[in-house]
Amino acid sequence: MSEKRTELEEIGEFGLIDQLTSSFANQKPSTLKGIGDDAAVIDIGGGNVQLISTDMLVEGVHFNLMYMPLKHLGYKAIAVNLSDICAMNATPEQVTVSIAVSNRFPLEALEELYSGIKAACENYSVDLIGGDTTSSYSGLVISVTAIGQAKKNDIVYRSGAKEHDLLVVSGDLGAAYMGLQVLEREKEVFQANPDIQPDLDGHDYIIQRQLKPEARVDILNFLKKLEVKPTSMIDISDGLASEIFHLCKSSTTGCRIYDEKLPIDGKTSMTAIDFNLDPATCVLNGGEDYELLFTVSQEDYDKIAGNPHMTIIGHMTDVSEGVYFVDKNGSAIELRAQGWNHF
Repeated sequence: MSEKRTELEEIGEFGLIDQLTSSFANQKPSTLKGIGDDAAVIDIGGGNVQLISTDMLVEGVHFNLMYMPLKHLGYKAIAVNLSDICAMNATPEQVTVSIAVSNRFPLEALEELYSGIKAACENYSVDLIGGDTTSSYSGLVISVTAIGQAKKNDIVYRSGAKEHDLLVVSGDLGAAYMGLQVLEREKEVFQANPDIQPDLDGHDYIIQRQLKPEARVDILNFLKKLEVKPTSMIDISDGLASEIFHLCKSSTTGCRIYDEKLPIDGKTSMTAIDFNLDPATCVLNGGEDYELLFTVSQEDYDKIAGNPHMTIIGHMTDVSEGVYFVDKNGSAIELRAQGWNHF
């Protein structure tokens, strides 16, 4: 072991993954895609593939049980993992759930957690097929593996975008981040004075987006009906800017996105302003929206334009042109990814 010490926060999650796995090479011809996308892709023959993705949720890092109900947590743990399967243009079918739990949790608490897991499985028509349980000295840890299926030719990777492709996002952005800000504010008020009840009136939408996000399986169905196959795709977990950089890096392109095109719900904007935050900054760096970000060919413009479920927010450029955010004044500002960092 080297005497040199590199702090994990210096390199971040994806730098750490690259550092630890760059020397690994796929040895099986059935491994079509390993590390580096939203899910691994395994060839199972007959023109079909299997998708596999794993994520962990750690108490104190990814969730706070002071304001995250256990049932909501169970639902969210499933939904955010299924989102990775959707981001490959595939259908989620099974999940495994493993938990590490401390002795402060009684059986009834875990039953509440699993009631949320069951609700998500029923909503998305996926089967819980296994997992593991063990003890923990530091609270609750949830690990979910999602498994999906697709035709080999239907899979969409992060790496397929081309210059001039349109950049599209589903739904609206920034709401989950602002929901988190409201919850954190009320937590601090409660900790200062437990007699004061949380003031959450009028924030239902943004709080729901934080506590109970949905995997956008419906968007895949809309695209199929429109006969549109994205050229690249990713889900938005760490903030729009971060995901744009993933697409650009994988596809070797640049990008232009436009402030005036960003889909932001009115409640999200008003809450951001109340917190003295720029709504666009919340969209770019907030994360946890779990919407789908994808590129389509210019030829599909007429099919996408005006669709209420998705918004064209920019276009891909030659890699030499960089990645830029164009503000409402028309000024191009070099985009930086400042979203969620796990370390």
